[in-house]
Amino acid sequence: MIARDRVSKLTSNLVLLAIGVLFVLPLLWVLFASINRTAGLRVEFPTDPTLGNFKAVLNTDTTYRPVLNGIVLCGGAALLTMICAVLAAYPLSRFKTRFNRPFLLTVLFCTGLPITAVMVPVYGLFVQLNLVDTLGGTIMFMATSSLPFAIWLTKTFMDGVPISLEEAAWVDGAGNMQALRRIVLPLMWPGIAVVLIFTFIGMWGNFFVPFMLLLSPERLPASVSIFTFFGQYGEPNYGQLAAYSLIYTFPVLMLYLLLSRKLGGAFALGGAIKG
Repeated sequence: MIARDRVSKLTSNLVLLAIGVLFVLPLLWVLFASINRTAGLRVEFPTDPTLGNFKAVLNTDTTYRPVLNGIVLCGGAALLTMICAVLAAYPLSRFKTRFNRPFLLTVLFCTGLPITAVMVPVYGLFVQLNLVDTLGGTIMFMATSSLPFAIWLTKTFMDGVPISLEEAAWVDGAGNMQALRRIVLPLMWPGIAVVLIFTFIGMWGNFFVPFMLLLSPERLPASVSIFTFFGQYGEPNYGQLAAYSLIYTFPVLMLYLLLSRKLGGAFALGGAIKG
């Protein structure tokens, strides 16, 4: 019996190790290829490391402007999504009606709807409204497509805030919006940070929507401009592509580091209610 348990644990550890290697190898390739002037598809440490790949991509047209466009698009859409998600999740969390479950099931269905299924009618609508090739229109559509997932997550976090805290505020004369702004939102800030990060990451890696709705090269975000590293015959410059990939991950890492202090632990509500 003991020997069987050891074999089972050893097998499990080997499987986990193999999965870990599959995740680590691409990361190692990106790191090594970014400092290799003759980088290929093999994972190998360069014999003559260089920062020339970074110097080649660090310019206005290739990196600075696309990254700034991406921050404006994804940041604006994430903030708009967060505001709408909070306003939609609050009544779903606090007011129980017979329509709550059908609405939540509809929201859950929308989270699995592929974006390509609605892209053709959306593009036709954008043409009629003159919203094609506009940052504002793209921000609104990206926010709308991320809203179902954000509503579902926000409601889950909002359910963790005891309604008795709001009832105490209502007794003191506060309205629903005042209770939401002064009681609920400060207590569920870690949840808001989680939803904001997930939403921003999903938008930051979105290639299809900006590629379809933005036509001018000066408006394209970094997720689309990475396509320029592929040559005429589909042969990319792997060293510059790896360097650009590292720079591309920097805004997401910065967002996580800025909000990481707000993500630790659960909601500290134990001392908020006195019996």
